[in-house]
Amino acid sequence: MINILRYTEYLYILVAGFSIFRIITDWNTDRSMAYLFIFFAVVSIGMFLFRRSYRKKFEQRKRDNNTKE
Repeated sequence: MINILRYTEYLYILVAGFSIFRIITDWNTDRSMAYLFIFFAVVSIGMFLFRRSYRKKFEQRKRDNNTKE
């Protein structure tokens, strides 16, 4: 299960990268769409950081439980 959590983290980075690409390409042509992708990029980066910290806490808890037994 931890491997699945690790892969989903990087999906958020891919979404953020795509959003940043769209921000750069749409900035001069369609500014309202660029603002929408700014929102997607910020949320994606935030979700990456949240999921990463959650996975690390989960791994640490699993290691702590294995050492107690």
